[in-house]
Amino acid sequence: MERIIFLDRGGISVPLRAPCFPHRWTEYPDTRAAEVVERLADATVAITDQVAITAEHLAELPQLRMIAVAATGVNHVDLEACRRLGVAVSNVRNWSVSVPEHVFSLVLALRRNLLAYHEAVQGGVWQRSEGYLVQVEPMPRSLYGATLGIIGVGALGSAVAALGEAFGMEILCAERKGASEVRAGRTPFPEVLAKSDVLVLLCPLTEDSCGMIGKAELELMPRHAILINCGRGGLLDEAALAQALAEGTIAGAGLDVLAQEPPRDGSPLLDLKQPNLIVTPHVAWISDRSLATLAEQLIGNLEGFVLGHPRNLVV
Repeated sequence: MERIIFLDRGGISVPLRAPCFPHRWTEYPDTRAAEVVERLADATVAITDQVAITAEHLAELPQLRMIAVAATGVNHVDLEACRRLGVAVSNVRNWSVSVPEHVFSLVLALRRNLLAYHEAVQGGVWQRSEGYLVQVEPMPRSLYGATLGIIGVGALGSAVAALGEAFGMEILCAERKGASEVRAGRTPFPEVLAKSDVLVLLCPLTEDSCGMIGKAELELMPRHAILINCGRGGLLDEAALAQALAEGTIAGAGLDVLAQEPPRDGSPLLDLKQPNLIVTPHVAWISDRSLATLAEQLIGNLEGFVLGHPRNLVV
């Protein structure tokens, strides 16, 4: 009988059906690092959303056979240690229909200057106006005819591209930064930065992608451009972005992720109080339909592994 421990069930706020094999199931709303080994002491299968499982943890868990990540990103699991110890790792893929929607929520709010207009109404500016409207600078910019650059052209990037095309945007899919060759359908990384009116980051956080957008990259972008990051916070230099927004190097940014989450130690971006920056608390992935798809795929990953036809394996 499999012993399944879900370390942080609290982040998955939808029902989970029972796997179709004999098992015992225990779940916790969340788990601190110091509690991981104790809680997984007799587990054969661990489920984690965001709780880290390190090589040190794994060394004390010889009975563990599988780690099922209830998310796409797996950078909080020591994959090399799992390979060495023969622990399978799975993730969920292509499940969040809401991320592309959230990307364009941020894009439209920034391009249409919605926060400034909302503040104009809330502050009574429209009510005191002598005309029938209030115009706030900068003037809103249309998406039609604008260029959308995408860094990270997986399932989410492709969905964002499709939405961009529906708005009448020109799509540029970036080649990897520093690549010596440019694949068909891709555009060199620096060229995407220089030509994009809207630049969207959707790639995973790896050694190669960490800090890929810094001061030099931001200075390549047009001054009217906006940057959207719904990938991982570590993809960009937050201090450099804060400076670029304050100095007008770029026109705006919309972020759903930060380098530290939750940002208990603060962030240069959280100190900016201006309408050309929108930060949401890592919620782009959340919607009723997205979570239902995630839940079913997570259980399917468990069943596939235990019943001998594993799926969505990372290791």
